[in-house]
Amino acid sequence: MNKIINQDKKIYNEKMRIGFFLVLIAFLATACQSNKTIPYFKNIPKTEYNKIEQAAYTELKIKEDDILDITIQTADVNAASQVNDAATNNSIASPGSGQQRATGFVVDKEGEVELPVLGRIKLEGLTSYEARNLIRKKANEYFVDPTVQVRFVNFKVTVIGEVNRPSSYTMPSERVTILDAIGLAGDLTIYGKRENVLLIRETNTGKELVQFNLNDSQLFKSPYYYLKQNDIIYVEPSKGKIAAAESSRFSVIAIIASLLSTAALIITRL
Repeated sequence: MNKIINQDKKIYNEKMRIGFFLVLIAFLATACQSNKTIPYFKNIPKTEYNKIEQAAYTELKIKEDDILDITIQTADVNAASQVNDAATNNSIASPGSGQQRATGFVVDKEGEVELPVLGRIKLEGLTSYEARNLIRKKANEYFVDPTVQVRFVNFKVTVIGEVNRPSSYTMPSERVTILDAIGLAGDLTIYGKRENVLLIRETNTGKELVQFNLNDSQLFKSPYYYLKQNDIIYVEPSKGKIAAAESSRFSVIAIIASLLSTAALIITRL
């Protein structure tokens, strides 16, 4: 009986030692990551502060399925109300947003929007500024000195992976950078792999994949630094996160095994 008890204790102690070492390895991996990879833009010499080149901003182009907020104002408040009321009452499900709905005018498969009074106008391929000028030119035929505003309603980016608040975010402005999106998502977690942030962009020919290194100041020069509609940002977990998950799993296994060994010991005594 004593031999069995001693053997069970030996097995239990061995499992506890394995669990301890796994937790220690996970801690050391996380500590190494904290020292080496957490700070952003580490390769910027202090002498070069305020001298970093940045990629030129390219205005967003209107695409099929975009939802646009289009308003027309004139000296006569009621003159363009038919157009503005139509935008307010036109509730549209945003593509890829589940039950989320937006109000505005959708760009159809022909790249056109249909506005009350003004009729169908082709806007695909134009910037919001160019669309505004085109609609104002058309509105001049019906209203006196109209002013036109065009805004993207569905400028949405999705941030997933090792960030504090993974979600889809509707942007209030067209000029949005990858850092803006990460900031909205609450920044990377301690386990986020800063040297491997993936941008997924939908194009006419398929998906485009671009990797970013947040530790490298070259990020500012990337032509992908500014985001477009429906971009997805994925932050990969580091080895520290994987090691921590593995250590937790083995710790649970060790606890269960020790409980089973204790139960078996009690049964043998009975």
